[in-house]
Amino acid sequence: MLITILVFLLILSILVLIHEAGHFFVAKFFNIKVEEFGFGLPPRAFGIKRGETVYSINWLPIGGFVKLFGEDDAGAGKVSLPKITQNKTTNKDESRAFYSRPVWQRASVVFAGVFMNFVLAVAIVSILFSFIGVAVAGKDVVVDQVIKGAPAEQSGIKPKDIIVSINNVNITTPDQLVLYTKDHLGEKLVLKLKDTKSNIRTVEITPRSQYPKDQGPMGIAISQSFTTKKYPIWEAPFVGTKEVLNQSAMIGQGLVTVVVQLITQGSVPKDVAGPVGIAQLTGTVVEIGLPAVLSFIALLSLNLAIINILPIPALDGGRLFFILIEGFTGRKVSPRVETMAHTIGMAVLLGLIALITIHDLFRIASGQPLIPQIK
Repeated sequence: MLITILVFLLILSILVLIHEAGHFFVAKFFNIKVEEFGFGLPPRAFGIKRGETVYSINWLPIGGFVKLFGEDDAGAGKVSLPKITQNKTTNKDESRAFYSRPVWQRASVVFAGVFMNFVLAVAIVSILFSFIGVAVAGKDVVVDQVIKGAPAEQSGIKPKDIIVSINNVNITTPDQLVLYTKDHLGEKLVLKLKDTKSNIRTVEITPRSQYPKDQGPMGIAISQSFTTKKYPIWEAPFVGTKEVLNQSAMIGQGLVTVVVQLITQGSVPKDVAGPVGIAQLTGTVVEIGLPAVLSFIALLSLNLAIINILPIPALDGGRLFFILIEGFTGRKVSPRVETMAHTIGMAVLLGLIALITIHDLFRIASGQPLIPQIK
């Protein structure tokens, strides 16, 4: 339990620091004054000032922030200047304020956090693809299980056998075998099999026309074979980027499903986990090993990037949305309106987190797994 908690906090720290570092370094690059780089949310536990920036640790370890000079709660920009506005130092400071910078610079600062989380996911996936390898589908159909008393057992089919062909038709996918079998129910079929020692043999089997729903005509469970493929270090980033983009699409579809179910059914999907669920899942991936932990970090980083880029007030995407409105219209959105939007957005997000957390706690109390087990 202690190791799980420590790993969970370490993962959270990595994701937050990478995200906020994106905002921090891009702001520094544009010479925007950074007043504070904080880990966690206030109240502040302690802080150290280096140069013009305070680096702080805060009591609520659920996020982080970069406080920019001239950025109010809405991000539209407001700064209180000293009374002597003619002072050169004041004018210089004002030129370094976030609100005084061009739209493209402000948009870059806001987007940088999301971009860094995406880059982290690509980097981890690329490392895994290069040094650990990735499972790719093979061309063999493997027998995973043989039901006792079913036609498959009577024909001598055994677990781990590879189904090479059926009636001299080569079999390369489970779907191919299923479709061929359903087209020949009640007929005698000849299967060519290969065992774990690569010995070839043939058996005859007659698929049942009537069978239990959980067994199938032959009474076997099958799966696609997989092999491990490693990519050269120069190729891995390209393949890793493609994989992360595919995962992004799936995460996006999942978010749509969550929203639809919340609106139509008023419930949280079973495979959605909040902070409590993620912490519990951390224990599972730790038991599997380092590659699983790295994959988990990449997935969480990608989730954080996608959620943050959504045009929801209080998130980076919401702030970016208001900046882009200014870019298209040439007029700043009213700070009061933007502040109100972000306040409402934050309240909704906190309410959603609370709902998912209660859902996680209920599942734990009822003994249900939070999400499907990783195998």
